[in-house]
Amino acid sequence: MTRLPAIGLALACLLTAGAAWADDSSGSTEATPDLSAIRSQIKADDYKGAITGLQALADQGSKDPDVYNLLGYSLRKSGDRATAQTYYQKALDLDPNHKGTLEYQGELYVENGDIPKAQQNLALLVKLCPSGCEEREDLEKALAGAKAK
Repeated sequence: MTRLPAIGLALACLLTAGAAWADDSSGSTEATPDLSAIRSQIKADDYKGAITGLQALADQGSKDPDVYNLLGYSLRKSGDRATAQTYYQKALDLDPNHKGTLEYQGELYVENGDIPKAQQNLALLVKLCPSGCEEREDLEKALAGAKAK
């Protein structure tokens, strides 16, 4: 009877070691940055503060497409559309199917009057979200608003 707890402990150690090994086998050497504070700044329309934090992550060589997507968004909302486009492209270079970037870049195209490019982004979102998703719906609304003008 006293061996059962020891066997259970040994099994727990093996399972824990296996789980740790599985986590390390993802191939990613970079932790995903915690962007919650930056997202709060964006929600509060503190784009300057968000840009500062995001630019620091970009300067450190982040490989997280969310960093570049949110940097592009913050720059666009601050009025710097040209630089925003650069960061949207960087996010798409890292993940060509990043739905948030496809939406925000599409909205940038709408703002710039480049409806054909916005429609290309929408077509990608339709493929990625055949049953619909927030990013697709938001870009559809932006395009519908542009057509109504």
